[in-house]
Amino acid sequence: MKTFGEHELRTQFIHVGKRKIHIIENPDGTFTYRRDDVRVKILGGRHLWVLPAPAEGYGVKFLLVKLSERLAVPPGETVHGYLSAPLDVVVKAGNALIDRFTLGREKYALYGEHTIGVIARYHVSCFHEKEPDSLGVIKLAVRNPTKEWKLVERVVIPIRNSVMFYSDEKAYYPLIILTTKEPYEVNNTGNPPDGRLKATHRAEPLPNFRMRWWP
Repeated sequence: MKTFGEHELRTQFIHVGKRKIHIIENPDGTFTYRRDDVRVKILGGRHLWVLPAPAEGYGVKFLLVKLSERLAVPPGETVHGYLSAPLDVVVKAGNALIDRFTLGREKYALYGEHTIGVIARYHVSCFHEKEPDSLGVIKLAVRNPTKEWKLVERVVIPIRNSVMFYSDEKAYYPLIILTTKEPYEVNNTGNPPDGRLKATHRAEPLPNFRMRWWP
C-alpha cells in the first residue's frame, strides 16, 4: 500500500505508520482532508502529496540517535550500516502545506552542557547491517581515519531543512558520514542512500557538525 508521494484526490484512507489520513469527496466536488482533529477543505486540484520530513518536532535542529550497542571501529576502516529513525510527515495540496504531524511518541534529549545545551530529537536504534523494516531509515557510514580503535555510542545529526528521500513505502534521511577524528564530525551529505529514491526538494548538503560531549 502506497504511503509517500502523490495521491489522487478521491475518497480513500492513506495509512502512514499508525496514523490515518481520510480524504472525502463532497457532493459539491470539493474534498475534505481529515487527520485526527485536523480538518481542511480542498476546493480544487486533482492530487495530494504526503511526504516525509526531518524529525524537527517542536523546531529542533538536531536528531540524537543513541546506539543500543556501542560500535568498536578498527583503525583505518570504514563501516556501513543502517539506523531506524523518527520522522515527521507533511501533507501538501499544490504548494500549500495543509498538515504536519509526527509519527510515534516524541522523545527529546539535551545535547551539550546542562546550562547551555540544546534540545534534540531523541531516538534509540540498533546498528543494522541490512536495511531495517522501520518506516524511517538512516544509512550511516562510520570512518575511522586514525591509527587507534574508536568507539561510537551516539550520533548527532543536523536535520533543520534537510532534504528527505522516499519510496512508496519508506522514508530515508540523506547518507550520513561520521568521522571518528577528534572531535567526531558528522556530515549530512544531502545525497540519497539509494539512487532510485525520490527527493522531497532540491538536495543540498548541510554544514558539517562536530560532536562534543560534557560530563
